[in-house]
Amino acid sequence: SYADRISRAFIDCLVQLHAVDGEKLGLVALGKPEGFVARQVRGWSERWERARTRASPEMDAVMAWLAATIPPSGPPTLVHNDFKLDNVMIDSHSPDQIAAVLDWEMTTVGDPLCDLGLTLCYWSSAMVPGTGRDAITSGPGWYTREQFVARYAEKTGRDLSALRWHEILGVFKLTVILQQIYFRFWKGQTTDDRFRNFDQRVKALTELAAQMVEQAG
Repeated sequence: SYADRISRAFIDCLVQLHAVDGEKLGLVALGKPEGFVARQVRGWSERWERARTRASPEMDAVMAWLAATIPPSGPPTLVHNDFKLDNVMIDSHSPDQIAAVLDWEMTTVGDPLCDLGLTLCYWSSAMVPGTGRDAITSGPGWYTREQFVARYAEKTGRDLSALRWHEILGVFKLTVILQQIYFRFWKGQTTDDRFRNFDQRVKALTELAAQMVEQAG
């Protein structure tokens, strides 16, 4: 099926991206791999604090857990930082090929599991995080989360023992992005009525992150 073929092409494209030798190609200047994950936690936590509109003990607990449990990183790779179906173009002649990857402005060099964790947040949920619509990948023929992870592991041979942690970081980052949008509405910096209920979406994602932390132990 097309869904099956696109699934494979999408995963294999991420594998290729994470196989790029940043040092050889002079891409290390894009970021500092050492301490990359810790900076992600610190930076996104600071963004949350700046955009906070109400008390959230659940989010406080998630941020504390992330900061206290940062896993060790393997060899650094190119990291896209927003790898999802919306940001790729599929070859018009063949769904087995990704013709282009878009939106490189957040690209850096660091732990590839950050990419994989965030990508899975968009891919494997029944609903697209932060929206009220079904994720296309929850339909028939698309790879499940387990199939996605298995193919990535097989193709890369990478240690994925810290993947769940990175998925929680991914949900946290998405929560912060929605909170930043809601904050602008709350402050009157935008009057776009689409953002009025974003606080409810933030609340739902916060509860999801807290639940994932609880399950992670």
